[in-house]
Amino acid sequence: MNSLAVVWHFWLAVPLTVLAILIVVLVIAGYLIKVVAPRYPKQ
Repeated sequence: MNSLAVVWHFWLAVPLTVLAILIVVLVIAGYLIKVVAPRYPKQ
């Protein structure tokens, strides 16, 4: 395997990892907003 392919795969992994983390955070935030927040209405 040539070194250019290894470097290319590394840089491809960086945005995919950031995107995966962002998706997980957004799913958790969406759950909290849509499911948990209505249980505790503002006074």
